[in-house]
Amino acid sequence: MARVISVEAERFPIAGSFTISRGSKTEAEVITCTISQDGHSGRGECVPYKRYGETMDGVHAAIEAMRERIAGGIDRTALLDAMPAGAARNAVDCALWDLEAKISGKPVANAIWPAPLRPLETAYTLSLGEPEAMAAQASANAGRPLLKVKIGGDNDTARIRAVTEAAPQSRIILDANEGWTDDNIVANLVFAAEHGIALVEQPLPAGRDEILRHIAHPLPICADESVHEAKNLETLVGLYDAVNIKLDKSGGLTAALVLRDRARELGFGIMVGCMVGTSLAMAPAVLLAQDADFVDLDGPLLLARDRVPGLVYQGSLVSPPDRALWG
Repeated sequence: MARVISVEAERFPIAGSFTISRGSKTEAEVITCTISQDGHSGRGECVPYKRYGETMDGVHAAIEAMRERIAGGIDRTALLDAMPAGAARNAVDCALWDLEAKISGKPVANAIWPAPLRPLETAYTLSLGEPEAMAAQASANAGRPLLKVKIGGDNDTARIRAVTEAAPQSRIILDANEGWTDDNIVANLVFAAEHGIALVEQPLPAGRDEILRHIAHPLPICADESVHEAKNLETLVGLYDAVNIKLDKSGGLTAALVLRDRARELGFGIMVGCMVGTSLAMAPAVLLAQDADFVDLDGPLLLARDRVPGLVYQGSLVSPPDRALWG
C-alpha cells in the first residue's frame, strides 16, 4: 500500500516572549509531517530557522517536493542524499522513524540505544534582557540545576554577574548566539570562568571563529551555528571543545546519530539542543541525548500550550516519550 503524506503548518504560543541576540518571538512556528501506511501513521516536527535561510513556506515546499519519493517508499538512508540537511529533512526523517516503529511494533529506542531509557536533566533557558530582568528570571528558576542564559550584547559581564548571583546553586551555560567579537571574547571568557560558568556556546559568528584556535579556553566552548553535519566536524577540531547537535540542523535523527558518533571519535563533548518547538520535536532528541554531556530540551517548557500527549517534565527532569507521542 502506498504511503499517504500530509504537511501542516502549526503555531504554538510562547509563554511571554523569547529573546536572543538576534531578536524576539512570541510563538513557535512549526511544520509537521505525517506519513501513513497500512493503517499506521508516523509524525515528525521541525522548526524552520531564519538564521539558516529557512521559512515556513520554503520548508513546506521542500517536503511537498518529496511527496512522490516518500509515497514510493524512500527510506531514511536514501533520504540523506535526496534532501539537504535542515528542518525539512528533519520532519520527514523523524516521521519515517516513527512510522517504522508503529508498523513493526518495536520502539525506536530499541534500534538506537542498548540500555533502558532514563529521564534527563535538561537546561532551562533564560531570555536575553537587561541584567536586572535576567537576575529576576534566574532567581525565579534558582531551584533548577542547569540554566541556559541567552547573552550576546555589550553588557554581558553585568548579565553574567547578575544571573550567577541570583542562582548561585545552578550550573550555567552561556549562549551568546554569535554575539561576541574578537575584541571582547578573551575578557568575556575569563570573566565567565571566574564566575563558575560551565560552558559557553557559540560566542562568535560561524565562519569567523578562527581566533578560538589561538586563545585560551578557560572553560569549554561549544559550537552551535558552526556545526550541522558530521562532514563539518574535522574543521572544528582545535576551535571548539563540544558541539551542540540539533535535529533541525543535522536534518533528522538518522544524520544526528552519525554526527554524535563522529563527534565522540574526534573528542568533542556533546550537547543535544533544540529550537523552540513542541514535545513532538523534542521526543526523538530525548533518545539521542541519553549519553549527552549537556541536555537542552526545554522547548515545551517555554510554551503556553504544548501538544497532547506531550513529554512529561518534573521540574527539570524530562522523561522518555510515550509511544503515543512518538517512537
